[in-house]
Amino acid sequence: MIIGVPKETKDHETRVGLVPSGVHQLVEAGHEVVVETGAGVPSSLPDSEYEEAGARIVATAAEAWQSQMVVKVKEPQTAEYAFLRPNLILFTYLHLAPLPELTDRLVKTSTTAIAYETIKESDGSLPLLTPMSEVAGRMAVQVGAQYLERPNGGRGILLGGVPGVSPANVVILGGGIVGLNAAKIAYGLGALVTVIDKNLNRLRNLDDIFNSRIVTLASNAFHIRDSLRLADLLIGGVLIPGASAPRLVRREMLRDMKPGAVAVDVAIDQGGCMETSRATTHTDPVYFEEGVLHYCVSNMPAAVPHTSTMALTNATLPYVLQLANMGLGLACDRSEAIRQGVNTYNGHITCAAVGQSQGLPFKDLRAVI
Repeated sequence: MIIGVPKETKDHETRVGLVPSGVHQLVEAGHEVVVETGAGVPSSLPDSEYEEAGARIVATAAEAWQSQMVVKVKEPQTAEYAFLRPNLILFTYLHLAPLPELTDRLVKTSTTAIAYETIKESDGSLPLLTPMSEVAGRMAVQVGAQYLERPNGGRGILLGGVPGVSPANVVILGGGIVGLNAAKIAYGLGALVTVIDKNLNRLRNLDDIFNSRIVTLASNAFHIRDSLRLADLLIGGVLIPGASAPRLVRREMLRDMKPGAVAVDVAIDQGGCMETSRATTHTDPVYFEEGVLHYCVSNMPAAVPHTSTMALTNATLPYVLQLANMGLGLACDRSEAIRQGVNTYNGHITCAAVGQSQGLPFKDLRAVI
């Protein structure tokens, strides 16, 4: 199979779909890998390393997109829509639920689109979402601490405080991978941490992990509103795989927050978990609503591309190899996880969560493949 790796075009998206070691494994397995020149440079991976691994370097994105399978990091941008076509396998983060225009284009071009975020293993894990959730969860606290500084628009709070001065209150919505990693960093910096989740068993696990040194609350509107009144930093980390994130924080709740408090919505890829959330970019990352500074960058891990690219490709490569070695049909037969990852195929939406989020018809992949 010919596998293409184009340069990412989303604003400040500095990750890359494959690293040289992954290229080497694919070439060793008998496949050809085509990499657009400069694709790995923002992740500190020069063309020379790809060439040494056996890749063919091409001058344009169009040449990389001519491949049978394209491996990316982020969803196609408008300028890339022209590259979508039948018999193309696109393997990337898609987050289609809040993107009806892209969904429509994938369907109309009969592109086979496999989303990292909906590949789900039999144990319920989301192996290709996990590494970026780990990065984003840790970054959310790092970014939040920065924007709490007065010159950046925040309340002027040091996250961990100092002797004689209370530390910041950090409220985390969602106790999954994002929430756990955010809690680790916030707690490690000395903040007062509250995690809110609807899964009581997850809250029990978090209580054990932190030896009862963080507050855990069952998720409901009362607890969320009450916690936000005290919060200096709010982190949204809730997820329904493939579907739009639930809007847990209503506008009126934000009005009760302290002026200059910071809200980091990691769930923005799926539309955000706050009523006031709208996607921002690394170029223009923040805005104020109801006196609260919002950070809603939809590709947060791109700020640390070397770490993020390595972590992501560690997870994606086994699935890339399965698809390249077996082809789509056999890979879906052998792997329920890959089958669940297919969001569009041959002009159909094949992910129920995407169809339901957009009010569109969808079909089980097994009925159309």
